[in-house]
Parts: sequence; C-alpha cells; structure tokens
Amino acid sequence: MLGRGVACALTGASYGSITRAPLSAASHSRKYLLMNIYLPIAEMSVNAALFLGMGWAVGFLSGMFGVGGGFLLTPLLMFMGVPTAVAVGTGSMQILASSVSGAVAQYQRNNVDIKMGAVLVVGGVVGSVIGVSLMKILRQVGQFDLFVALSYVLFLGAVGALMMIESVGTIRKRQTGQASPRKTGQHSWVHGLPFKMRFHRSKLYISALPPAMIGAFVGFMAAIMGVGGGFVMVPAMIYLLRVPTSVVIGTSLFQITFVMAVTTFLQAVQNKSVDVVLALLLIVGGVIGAQFGAAAGAKLKGEQLRFLLAGLVLLVCLRIGWDLMNKPVEIYSIGPVIGGAN
Repeated sequence: MLGRGVACALTGASYGSITRAPLSAASHSRKYLLMNIYLPIAEMSVNAALFLGMGWAVGFLSGMFGVGGGFLLTPLLMFMGVPTAVAVGTGSMQILASSVSGAVAQYQRNNVDIKMGAVLVVGGVVGSVIGVSLMKILRQVGQFDLFVALSYVLFLGAVGALMMIESVGTIRKRQTGQASPRKTGQHSWVHGLPFKMRFHRSKLYISALPPAMIGAFVGFMAAIMGVGGGFVMVPAMIYLLRVPTSVVIGTSLFQITFVMAVTTFLQAVQNKSVDVVLALLLIVGGVIGAQFGAAAGAKLKGEQLRFLLAGLVLLVCLRIGWDLMNKPVEIYSIGPVIGGAN
C-alpha cells in the first residue's frame, strides 16, 4: 500500500489510475487472444474472424457456380502469408467440406447425374494420385511455388477468357432476340469414340472416355493447385460433352467431393501439408455459405452464371500474374520446411 502511494507521489498520477492500468492491458490482451489463433502446420498466428469470413465466401461461390472454390481460396491463403504447400493441402480439405454441402443441396434439386459423376470420379482419383506424387518431387527441387503460380496464370487465363467471350456473346444474342438455346443432342467428335454409355439424367449417349479424361485432368489439378477443378470441368462438360448447365453444377460438385477426399488424405499422409486448425475455420464458414450460394445460383440464368464465374477467374489470374511480374520486397528469404519435403 505504501509502495503504491510513493509511486503516485513520484509520478503525479492518481492512485486509481495506477490500479486500473494493468486491468486495461489484461482486457486488451484477452480480446487479442480471442480474435487470433495459432496454426501449427503453417506456423503462424491469424485472425479467426477473417478466415471464417473467407470460408463463407468460398462456400457461397461453391454452391452458386458448382465449383470447389479452390481457384479463389488457395491464392487468398497465399496472399495472407500461408505457405504455398499448406495453402494447397489445406484448401483441398475445405473444398471437400463445402462441396459436400453444395452437392447435397443440388441433389435435393435433382441436379446430379450420378452415373456421369461416377465416371468423373474414377478418372479424378487416378489424376489425384499422379498429382500428389509430382507435388512431392517439385518441393524437393524447390520449384513448387513457381509451378503453382504459373499454372494458375495459364489455366485461369485461358479458361476465364474463353468463358467470358462465350457468355458475353450469348447475353448479347439473347438481348437482341437472336439467341438460340444450346441443344444437348448435338453431335461432335466425342460421339464417335468407343465405350459408349447412356447418361439418362443428362440425356446423353456418349463414350465414357471424355468424362474420364476430364476427371483425371481435374484430379491432377486438385493435387497440384489445391483447386476443385470446377472452373475447368464446368465449361468442359457444357461445351464439349453438351451437358445441361443445371445438371453440370450438381454433377461437378459430386465429382469434386470424392476426388477432394482422396486428395486431402494423400496430401496429409505423403506431404504433411494439411493444417486441420486452418481447415476447420474455413469449413465452418464454407458449409454455411454453400447453402446460400445454391439458392442464389437457382435465380440466375446459365449464361449469367458463366459470365460471373469468368469474371472471378480472370480477376484471380490478373492478381497472381501481377505478383509474378512485381519485384519482391525481399529478394532472398528463409522459411520453414513443411513436413514431407525431404
């Protein structure tokens, strides 16, 4: 008591201010701890509310466009300072959760072709196994980050530009009254391939090879880039296989769900790059957002959905391309080696 009184006299402060200061600091510290959480695999502290919101936004896009949302989530995680390998591995786990929610919502609307989805899943699992193995090799030689960035710019740029051109053309024709509905029964070189199967929900009788190859390519990208692959699979199914847009969204989510389950398991076992704490934050927001996205997507026309998806794809492509060309602040950097790189 005497010590505190002497301190007040020496500093000219009141006795109450001396006693309240530590309480104020402790209160501020508790608020800081409640907002932030430590990620053990990424080895960094992050704002929990920010990543919950990020998961909600990605889940909303998943349900609305029929994509896993990884083309947006993985770059966002990298922009926030999460190591590329952890962003790819953890992104696959979040995509799995949000895709399950979105697939269930689409199945309830009878928008899933189970038979087509099964063929896509078989190809996707094969591609995923190959991609995870290649990822481990690229990390060993130290070129994984560059490979991921270049892959994003190449694939997102090409797919986004083609989808934007087609959707804008369709919207203009519809506005002028010249639009002719896209027919699912039109024949192309795909119909001349062997191993034909009948897909009743999609009203198609085509070879199983093109869907299997599309699935394999998407599975490979899922492992390397941490994406669900919907931004490739959706336009491929629409323009190459002539599957109706409403069925494409649900079937895409069906395939993404199973392929991402396999990819997440392989990333955790082989590369040890799945941060469960980060994934849980993203999943909680993603599962909720997917339900809202599915309801919003049902109110838009097919060409409108494709236009919006193309815009998002191109924006992400431009952002990553800018980072590749922009001079880094630190030319040399030393970072932790994530498990599985040696």
